[in-house]
Amino acid sequence: MNRISKHHRAFLTVVAALTLGGVQALIQAQPALKGLTAVPGIKVGHHTLTERPTGCTVILIDGEGAVGGISQRGGAPGTRETDLLDPLNMVDKVNAVTLSGGSAYGLDAAQGVVRWLEERKIGWNVGPAGVVPIVPAAILFDLRFGGDPTIRPTADCGYKAAGAASDAVVSEGNVGAGAGATVGKMGMGRGAMKGGLGTAAISFPNGLVVGAIVAVNAVGDIVDPETGTVVAGVRADDGKSLSDVRRLLRTGELLKRAQPRPGENTTIGLVATNARLTKADVNRMALMATDGYARAITPSHTVGDGDTVFSLATGRWDGEANLTVIGALAADAMAEAIVRAVAKTESLAGVPSARELGTVPARFK
Repeated sequence: MNRISKHHRAFLTVVAALTLGGVQALIQAQPALKGLTAVPGIKVGHHTLTERPTGCTVILIDGEGAVGGISQRGGAPGTRETDLLDPLNMVDKVNAVTLSGGSAYGLDAAQGVVRWLEERKIGWNVGPAGVVPIVPAAILFDLRFGGDPTIRPTADCGYKAAGAASDAVVSEGNVGAGAGATVGKMGMGRGAMKGGLGTAAISFPNGLVVGAIVAVNAVGDIVDPETGTVVAGVRADDGKSLSDVRRLLRTGELLKRAQPRPGENTTIGLVATNARLTKADVNRMALMATDGYARAITPSHTVGDGDTVFSLATGRWDGEANLTVIGALAADAMAEAIVRAVAKTESLAGVPSARELGTVPARFK
């Protein structure tokens, strides 16, 4: 993440003084340039298929895992092992999370992550029977993009992504779960733009870190919350400028256009912190993080999107956690990660990127 918005910067400075620093001097939130891996204990790995632009992204947690949660707000979700994230249910630690292309077929990628973890004896201890790795997953629809739709992520894809995971700077753009992602499909006749994968994080000098990662395959436009301008979305008739779906909605022009096909979109992401949170807290963190979707995607949480946000708390920071502050940071990091996802991608398979159209925000150039 290169910047946080001005109004959030001011808010966070005050909140930090009140809730994180006590009577000490004000502490200022700073961008963590590694992205999600700035959160201690988190590793990220991608595997991108070469036969067709699609792939998967794996978030691994060191040690015994992290407390996990979820917020699912879209109308067409594709998920795995999400019921166990409910605070009412028993399992209290997650070992990995898988984000994948390939629609429901892509859920197979998580099984490869399970195999990779089992080989290393990482998972929920079930006594003499060994371990059961806990790997929630979500998918997005990219089957129509870039070639043969029967080419999609498999368990082997997840296994390779897990093996590639590290705490290095996270690759962004046309990689992993974002490889086949597109955005701006509210006006289908005008053509979509390239989506992708983005990540961002915010850190404090006292050690608190909150980060986000997201694969952006939204039906809506991507709007930069800092300026309110569209970065990628529905294109005008010339194919080189942006229509702004907010105007199309308000003028009724969108009613005259071909409508997007339900279930062929979806933005899937994850937020994480090194704070100590309960299972209920982590689910609230995920819920608050979905505000990042609403800030940067217009419209969001639609019938045709399966918008899902996972959340993790590694508990490696000894400071006093304030859930309201952490949730607010998570939403801000998520919004920035969404904008980065379309700013860092390149044109592919005849679908133009924000870089090609010259709409990338100045802070990313």
